[in-house]
Amino acid sequence: MDTRTGLPVVGMIGGGQLARMTHQAAIALGQSLRVLATDPDESAALVAAEVQLGRHTDLAALRDFAKACDVVTFDHEHVPGEHIRALAAEGHKVFPGADALHYAQDKHAMRQKLSELGAPVPRWAPLRTAAELVEFGLPAVVKTARGGYDGRGVFVVDDPAEISDLLASGADLIVEEKVTLRRELAVQVARSPYGQVAVYPVVETVQRDGICVEVLAPAPDLSDDAALEAQQLAIRIAHELGVVGMLAVELFETPDGLVINELAMRPHNSGHWTIEGARTSQFEQHLRAVLDYPMGETSLAAPAVAMVNVLGGPEGGIGVDERVHHLMAAEPGVKVHLYGKQTRPGRKIGHVTALGADLADCRARAARAAHWLTYGKAMG
Repeated sequence: MDTRTGLPVVGMIGGGQLARMTHQAAIALGQSLRVLATDPDESAALVAAEVQLGRHTDLAALRDFAKACDVVTFDHEHVPGEHIRALAAEGHKVFPGADALHYAQDKHAMRQKLSELGAPVPRWAPLRTAAELVEFGLPAVVKTARGGYDGRGVFVVDDPAEISDLLASGADLIVEEKVTLRRELAVQVARSPYGQVAVYPVVETVQRDGICVEVLAPAPDLSDDAALEAQQLAIRIAHELGVVGMLAVELFETPDGLVINELAMRPHNSGHWTIEGARTSQFEQHLRAVLDYPMGETSLAAPAVAMVNVLGGPEGGIGVDERVHHLMAAEPGVKVHLYGKQTRPGRKIGHVTALGADLADCRARAARAAHWLTYGKAMG
């Protein structure tokens, strides 16, 4: 407990943009998020009042960090499960717990558990040899079980020779059918230790080169029945896996219905639109959940919301400050979020959000704004 404020102290392991935006939400709740960062130049470390340097793989650093926190949570899923269990065994509140987080850390375990629950998933199998891949059927999608994100560790394969080195490495792999994809969707739900849940409207996510570049809320032309199915599925998974905090369920919409692609147990890129676009942002909701506070309202703040990620562009051109200046003049209604990250081509350095009555107009305004920040000039 912070004796200055009388409020509990939340610590977040990881100093990226998710911690940065969670810190912003914590301020409104009277808190300053404690952050365990690996580098003082990380996104959250640049703004948080209490920053401890240390690695998420170092149990001693985790123990030292947790001592000053009432509850510990994460901005990524890479903390070893045995370290989380050690902290919990020593009496620290850590959310989500290791048993739940395991299913976001390990795709093999996730697919197996979801299959046992009867949840909709693509046809899949563990993969060890080229012969098993041929027997499964090609083309197929091969995934490394651990460590992949933003398209990393995911391979669309037409010939086993394409991944011969990967197969020879002994890595834990799974293979999935290449589904007929109409589009990608996502739904977020928050769950507290008490078991209260709050689910957000289903959104459409637009991917390019394995990276989410755009999120549309609510998902356009999605039937009420399909939206309800997705929300109920997310709630069920949160309960069945014992998730505490935010859970993002990434979905494929196929001609045969919805299937689950990935799970993330933290604030997620598909929910950045909620900062302005929902009554309660995903970051505030995550704090409410891990503190076992009552959940906040999740309804839309406007009929339509479009969020576009800002990626680093080519070197050169006008500086960031001048880009922001021109953007604000051209699109005064668009909200800008920059993460304080060094720019390099293709890296997520921020996002922009536009709200309004018409989704097409919101998308166009957000796209123009993101283009200004990436390229330093108006769209051609």
